[in-house]
Amino acid sequence: MAMAASEIEALIRAALPDALVTVEDLAGDGDHYAATVVSQAFRGLTRVKQHQLVFQALGGRMGGQLHALALQTSVPNQESA
Repeated sequence: MAMAASEIEALIRAALPDALVTVEDLAGDGDHYAATVVSQAFRGLTRVKQHQLVFQALGGRMGGQLHALALQTSVPNQESA
C-alpha cells in the first residue's frame, strides 16, 4: 500500500508546524520518495536526531506503507529565520 506525497508532507507538517517541506516521488510509483525538511526544531540537533524527528512524524509507516524515503534536513539560515 503506497502513500501519496501529500500525505507524507501533511504528517511532517503536523509534527513540525514551522517546517518547509518538499516531497518528490522519485520513481513515479508512490513508493520511493525524497523529502527536504527545513525547521527551527532541528536547531542544535545532530543529523541523526533531525531524521529521527521526521521518522517519528511518519508514525511507523517507514518500511510498511512507505518503502523508501531519501531525507535531507536542515535549519533555516539566518536570512529566512
